[in-house]
Amino acid sequence: MNCTHTDIIIIGAGLSGIGAACHLSRKNPSKTYVILEARAALGGTWSLFQYPGIRSDSDMYTFGYSFKTWEDQKSFADGPSILKYINEAADEYHVRDRIIYEQKALSYNFDTKEKLWTITTVNLATAEKSIYTCNFIFSCSGYYNYNKGYTPIFKDQSLFEGQIIHPQQWPKKLDVATKNVVIIGSGATAVTIVPELANEGAQVVMLQRSPTYIAALPNHDKIAARIKRIFSKKLAYRLIRYKNIFYAIVFFNLCKFFPEAMKNFIIKGAQKGLGNFPVDPHFVPNYNPWEQRFCIAPNGDFFRAIRKGKATVVTDHIDRFTTNGIVLQSGKTLAADIIITATGLDLVAFGGVSIQVDSKPFDLPSSFVYKGLMLSDLPNFFIFVGYTNASWTLKSDLTSEYISRMLLYLEKHNYKAVQAKVVETNLQPVPLLNLNSGYILRAANSLPNQGNKAPWRVYQNYVLDYKMLRIDAIKDKRLTFFS
Repeated sequence: MNCTHTDIIIIGAGLSGIGAACHLSRKNPSKTYVILEARAALGGTWSLFQYPGIRSDSDMYTFGYSFKTWEDQKSFADGPSILKYINEAADEYHVRDRIIYEQKALSYNFDTKEKLWTITTVNLATAEKSIYTCNFIFSCSGYYNYNKGYTPIFKDQSLFEGQIIHPQQWPKKLDVATKNVVIIGSGATAVTIVPELANEGAQVVMLQRSPTYIAALPNHDKIAARIKRIFSKKLAYRLIRYKNIFYAIVFFNLCKFFPEAMKNFIIKGAQKGLGNFPVDPHFVPNYNPWEQRFCIAPNGDFFRAIRKGKATVVTDHIDRFTTNGIVLQSGKTLAADIIITATGLDLVAFGGVSIQVDSKPFDLPSSFVYKGLMLSDLPNFFIFVGYTNASWTLKSDLTSEYISRMLLYLEKHNYKAVQAKVVETNLQPVPLLNLNSGYILRAANSLPNQGNKAPWRVYQNYVLDYKMLRIDAIKDKRLTFFS
């Protein structure tokens, strides 16, 4: 097996990985790097998912990179537009030639004596293994299993004579016109697919066990349009970005501190969009806003499909499948030609890679996350984890900015490695992700922890993170540096 060495290896050529590479090109051009991508194309989520209407559920002024303006007039972009944007960034910063495709990472091993990572990969098409070495790993592989989504096994599922489709494996051609389609789930994916299939002529039922908070937001930002007319392109983008960050922080904190008032506000908005369709029980969740991820309906498309009778929502539990539909626990039967299991993702920590230090297994669930981007006792390893209550890219951008500062600090002091260590005697473990969504709860025991206090606490707050990652000193009693 050939061995390739670079200063940095980025795992994953998705939104975070391409962004991290662009930041290196901008801020640390002397560093050599490659991107190892398991698939045959860049884009990550945005090239993998092909279901109808796939789009961002964060506005593109915050979901886009800090260094590349978003030119489109739509605030919530469709998947192809986002993929085009990522490709443009890759070309503008000469990233494309640094990507090595079809390299699935199997294991990482850090040699503490040599201060060197060894990465073993396999080509999924040829089964050929390769070895790469580097000083630093940037883990940008996302948080879910790319091979399959999460699909529970339903009673008598094998009896169903129609198609059962998970959105992660959407067929290239699916004719839904005049078909009865049942979508199981009530998250962002289901909320996206419902109006799209309704517009294609299907009669759609969204079957949910419990409601989700859904809000209609305009897909054209009038304030942003005015700002663009007044200021230069780059300044306008920055101003709109900060405006939207501020709005998101205010909304999240209103939900946190005034949950009942915000719950009523959101439900009233849903009622306005639904017309005569009953809000209760289908749109009154049994949890407070932002305890689970919030769903967006651009221009109210989801509500409009229901209001016009092209789609409906049923809140019930599944008893069993039949040859031509689903029997619910209430006794009601839903006729179905096609069943779509929008039942979530299968979370996998760091792509399921085996991590070792000096050839000994690293205990991932016992580690703590330092400043949201390093793991305790794991040297020269940076993770990219976005916000759960705001745009993913806001946090990954801040992560890149901090890493850039760290690399310059190490170079200035002739250090080869940095490692975070817990020095607190009373640090209490807290689940890493602060939502009680099913896909997060299922994977809680396989993920590292956050702590109950800074800098081990992941606050999900852009302002606090900006200070911590871009302003606060790199030197910290919790960091150990090695020459």
